[in-house]
Amino acid sequence: MLTNPTLDQLKRLGLIGMATAFEDIGQDRQANELSHAEWLALLLDREASLRATKRLSNRLRAARLRFPDACVEDLDFKTPRGLDRTAVMALAKANWLEQRENLILTGPTGLGKTWIACALAHQAARLDQSVLYCRIPRLFEDLALARQDGRYPRLIDKLAKVQLLVLDDWGTHRLSAQQRHDLLELTEERYQRRSTLITAQVPVSEWHAVIDEPTIADAILDRIVHNAHRITLTGESMRKTKRSPALTQARKTAKQTTRH
Repeated sequence: MLTNPTLDQLKRLGLIGMATAFEDIGQDRQANELSHAEWLALLLDREASLRATKRLSNRLRAARLRFPDACVEDLDFKTPRGLDRTAVMALAKANWLEQRENLILTGPTGLGKTWIACALAHQAARLDQSVLYCRIPRLFEDLALARQDGRYPRLIDKLAKVQLLVLDDWGTHRLSAQQRHDLLELTEERYQRRSTLITAQVPVSEWHAVIDEPTIADAILDRIVHNAHRITLTGESMRKTKRSPALTQARKTAKQTTRH
């Protein structure tokens, strides 16, 4: 079987995108019409595209998003819930990440806060930003375990360095003294260095009560809120409004059967 030395060399160098393009272009009858510069440009474009795809895949895998397939193109702006298309598309450009600003998403349960957060995080990964998703309750558990086995400094360092940290389900319970300390440590490390996206059912005006210690609450909120964009969702739970018609009909039938 004949081999192409150029193709073999590209593969040995790990230039898989260029190797694939080399094979594809070589099979095109019009390839002979291309100049050397055009050949090289096509090879480089394929290599760059492949590397970008791999980089995005790696970033999304590391991000551990709750909804890894969420993206801004699929956001629902028709359902009335206070989600403004212009504002969201402006956020999708990620200037707020470059400025090290934060984003706060609040609203009742069932309005898609987590999905929106994951879509914006996915967009950040597309723009070559490192991303990490954490549910607040699980994060505090991980920090407590890390403190016991000596990993606490490394974990805080990891959380501090990621370019976009998504903190989901904030405010579901009042914080303990240790949790307040952990949150203050994390917000201090990230302040004006990295961006944080927070979703919460409780409005910002009630966050003081959640933190449950005035001095520490002031310090934490000063580092989160003052430079944050805000999206406040309102309306009825989308889980109710988008309930499967078949499921609804089945429930009606069951009720009628019970009555009879």
